[in-house]
Parts: sequence; C-alpha cells; structure tokens
Amino acid sequence: MRTYLDCLPCFVRQTLEAARFVTDDEAVHADVLRQVLRAASEMDMSMAPPAMGQHIHRLIRKATGNADPYREVKGQFNRLALDLYPDLVRRVEAADDRLETAVRLAIAGNIIDFGVSATISDEAVGKTIDRALRDPLVGRVDDLRQAAADADTILYLADNAGEIVFDRILIETLDAENLAVGVKSVPVINDATAEDAEAAGLRGRWEIVENGSDAPGTLLETCSEAFRERFMAADLVIAKGQGNYETLSKAPRPVWFILMAKCPVIAGHLGCEVGNLVIRESASTSEPRTHA
Repeated sequence: MRTYLDCLPCFVRQTLEAARFVTDDEAVHADVLRQVLRAASEMDMSMAPPAMGQHIHRLIRKATGNADPYREVKGQFNRLALDLYPDLVRRVEAADDRLETAVRLAIAGNIIDFGVSATISDEAVGKTIDRALRDPLVGRVDDLRQAAADADTILYLADNAGEIVFDRILIETLDAENLAVGVKSVPVINDATAEDAEAAGLRGRWEIVENGSDAPGTLLETCSEAFRERFMAADLVIAKGQGNYETLSKAPRPVWFILMAKCPVIAGHLGCEVGNLVIRESASTSEPRTHA
C-alpha cells in the first residue's frame, strides 16, 4: 500500500504524540518534528506509510537515547491482556464457532496500538472486546479455516504488545502443529518483540521468529534474508494489524489480514468503514480511487 496525502497529517500527529510520550523536553519535540517535516516533504509516496514511521521512531530513539521508549507501557498492556486471558479463553470455549470468536477477540486486541493513539485506557479495551463479539465481520472465517486446514506450515505475524496475548488465543484455537510467530527484532512503538512473545506465554510452545527489522508492520526490504525466505516458504501467512496490512497488501505472495480498520485511508483501501472488523486475503484487495 502506498502513502496517501491524507497520511501526512498523521505523520505529524504521530511524531508529536510519540515525542511527548517519551520526553517532556520541548526542544526535542521541535527538533524531531522539523526533521520529520523535511523527510515527509521529500519522501517517495509510493512507499508504505510505515517507512516514515520507521524514520520517525529512529529519530526519537536517537534524540532521547532511549532504545525502547514504550517498554513500560508494553509491559502494562501485556499484564492487562494476561489478566483478561482466562475469561477470553472461556468465551472461546463456550462459543458455537470457536474460530470465529477467536478471530473476533484477536481483532479486539488490535485496539492496543500506540501508533494510532498515545492514550488507550483499560476501559477502552473492555468496550472493544464487547463490540468485537457482536459487530459484523467483514470477510469469511470459513475461508481462513480451510486455508489453515490445508497448510502444513503457518507464519503468524504479530502486531503489538498486549495484543499478542489476544493473538495467542487465536493461535491456540488454530491448533496447528507447525506454526511460527513473527515479531520485531528491534523495539518500535509498542510493536511486539521476542520479549513480548515470551511475556504472552508463546515461547516454548511455538517457534518465535524475529524479522530483523525495526519498522512498524513488515517492510520486507528491511527484514533479514532468513525472515524473507521464511515468509515466502510458509504455506499460510496470517498478518495482524494495520501496519502489516500497509506493508504487505502488495506482497509477492498471498497473505491473510486480520485487523480493525482504524483510519479512513485504511478503510478506503479495504472498501469498508472505519471501525469495521476485517478478515481478508490479499488477493481480494485493490487500490482505491480515493485519497489521491
């Protein structure tokens, strides 16, 4: 997915929110914002939006000397999700369609995204869970069910810390023997790393695969060769969240996306409404005619 003009104000918002989240030093805020504005004015609009996100958060880490500015909040939401985990598992086990309920809960976890909002409350997470269990689902769970049944190897690309616990519920429900979980190698925003996968209880049960990158989403050109080979070789790739959709919607292989459409650009690209719960294979996506 390319960058649209409507993405540019979001870059500015994300820069200020992230800089203010990390430090109270207004001089740092101003310096980082000026650098981002210069970069945005010169960026190749054919690139996916997370390419600028990668640049923004590299600047912030460099300016503050903090290699993982969101570590504390990642731990907070991992703990919150783990507290919710037993009840969420009970909901799946009691459901008529366990896979659909697990997909819905995985999408609910997608609300824990500090790239979209720097303020996410425990109450907002609870309300999103309730809504995700009752709102319409855009896409067919049965198609994913069949794809998973036909796959000998599955690569599940995680999105954010906290959210990865919700992903664990879906991974457990898929009950696939040869499933690996892809995470970031370097902290960026609140994206899940190997440390978060371990906190979520995934290590030891499933293979954890680091992608070699510090970009939000999965910018394949910034990932390690070993990860790219793994990505291409998997029978089924499931990618969580907007960042993965932005970076992989035109990937050189089919990808199943599971996400909440949280902004008008993404919703327009998917052909849905903001707030919709989406499960979609990449082969069925197309470039929009809006946001030019």
